[in-house]
Amino acid sequence: MSRFTTDNDDGASAVEYGLIVVAIAAVIVAVVFVIGGYVQGHFQETCSAMDAEGVTNANPAGDDCTS
Repeated sequence: MSRFTTDNDDGASAVEYGLIVVAIAAVIVAVVFVIGGYVQGHFQETCSAMDAEGVTNANPAGDDCTS
């Protein structure tokens, strides 16, 4: 009779691993958004400083750095 009463936690552990993967993915997305905003802010500051100094745009597309 003991062969019918084995514990099978494979389903529960798979769900737990899935939740861990989702949590890690959410943290990665949040970090990318925060760092992206930080980097964008620094590029905007650099662009504004270059514009204030009268540096001409070297972009072959002709766009300015604020777009």
